[in-house]
Amino acid sequence: MTQSNARMVAGVAAAFVSLGVAQLADIPFGARADARTAIGAVLVDLTPGPIKEWAIQTLGSLDKLFLAGAVLVGIITIAAIAGSLETQRRPIGSAVLTAAGVLGCAAVLSRQGATAVDLIPTVAGTACGVAVLRFLTRRFWPGPEDPEDMADTGRRRLVVFGLLGFGLVSGVVGAVITRAVHSVAGDRNNFTLPRPRSPAPPIPADVQPNGVALPSFITPSADFYRVDTALSVPQLSQHDWRLRIHGMVDREVTYSLDDLARFEVVETVTTLTCVSNPVGGNLISTGVWTGYRVAELLAAAHVHTDADMVLSTSIDGFTAGTPVAALTEGRNALLAVGLNGQPLPIEHGYPARLVVPGLYGYVSATKWVVDLELTRFDRAKAYWTRQGWAARAPIKTESRIDVPRGGQQVPLGPAMFGGVAWAQNRGVRAVEVRIGDGEWQPAELGASYSNETWRLWRFPWQADSPGKHTISVRATDNTGAVQTSERASPDPDGATGWHTVNFTVG
Repeated sequence: MTQSNARMVAGVAAAFVSLGVAQLADIPFGARADARTAIGAVLVDLTPGPIKEWAIQTLGSLDKLFLAGAVLVGIITIAAIAGSLETQRRPIGSAVLTAAGVLGCAAVLSRQGATAVDLIPTVAGTACGVAVLRFLTRRFWPGPEDPEDMADTGRRRLVVFGLLGFGLVSGVVGAVITRAVHSVAGDRNNFTLPRPRSPAPPIPADVQPNGVALPSFITPSADFYRVDTALSVPQLSQHDWRLRIHGMVDREVTYSLDDLARFEVVETVTTLTCVSNPVGGNLISTGVWTGYRVAELLAAAHVHTDADMVLSTSIDGFTAGTPVAALTEGRNALLAVGLNGQPLPIEHGYPARLVVPGLYGYVSATKWVVDLELTRFDRAKAYWTRQGWAARAPIKTESRIDVPRGGQQVPLGPAMFGGVAWAQNRGVRAVEVRIGDGEWQPAELGASYSNETWRLWRFPWQADSPGKHTISVRATDNTGAVQTSERASPDPDGATGWHTVNFTVG
């Protein structure tokens, strides 16, 4: 290993020690003091909307893992450069590491609820990283006039890689302990889901068409799509949770979960859709939700008549702007505490989140919600609307083909195709299918549960002609509006266009 490469490795070793010590020091504080997570969150905030959209559609649920890896690669790169610049007489590399630590502190302070105390892990880690870099420089590279073999190469390698190992092990141990200490998994297990006075109407068997492998009408909680900005899943216990309602109201109200006991418990079946869902995408799921009507919670605060938006805020600082009308005019908008008969999964908002039928999630589905501010659209903007997305985002009429899959080979003879269609708050009246450039033909629909849920469909077809074929689908909602063929990207208010799949018969 050349001296130049050795210095770069020494810089990386110093960074690993810095990260490991910071992770150990972070144990009493939790995710709010994690500089890496804070830096990642700042990068998410600064990333242009189109790039975020690309990441969501391309990486799906792996987007957060990708970003965490990118932050780590960035830290290693900066550390290697710092190591190459460091000398005994000119501590330029130490200055680089110190500057990186300052940026980490700034990122931590930018997060919701952070205080100066939360800087302790970052400061401690930065100090240890600089100390390690200075030690290695003084011990093994005293000055440019010294020969390469001033220190034993094997001993130098042992020390450097030993420090690398220490940083790695301490980082992993710190992360594991931090997760165990701050996890609310046990708290969730002890949460008693309230029983609804009137359960949701039973789901008839014929909502699910026979003879075709379609998604389950009710999406299992483990398969429910997840899109949010939380790089580290917030850990909020049922006893610490509070919901503050304020702003354009006659009186401010704050609820604990115990306070909610005086309100009626409601159970609804609602389909949620992400605005990032492309044509034919799978960022859509249906669940059985248990919770409390947001309209009743707001009524206790006496909302001003000129308030037209509720700005909801998550414990991690995410915000969404929802029309007051969507929360108060009979849509069964819920402060949900349960999904599919169990307490909310932690990654889906435990202990409480919003569920608002008919609106894309970025303006309605705030997880880990702790604050509702009554305001106006002309006075406030939420997280995504500040980046150019539409302020009001009703879900569009769309449909999807699940069978056949793109490129699938369909055997000659009878075939059964199928998929799903949705138009929340309006409901789906009809679904039509076209093979190639042929006529549109009606599909067979599963039973309609409600206007707030998707509808499954199937289409029997006789596969008599070998070769390549194309299937297209379109839906008609209960207002008579036919799904548009015009292709549009999700930005700024939802994708449109007919979903088309190519397949082969033979």
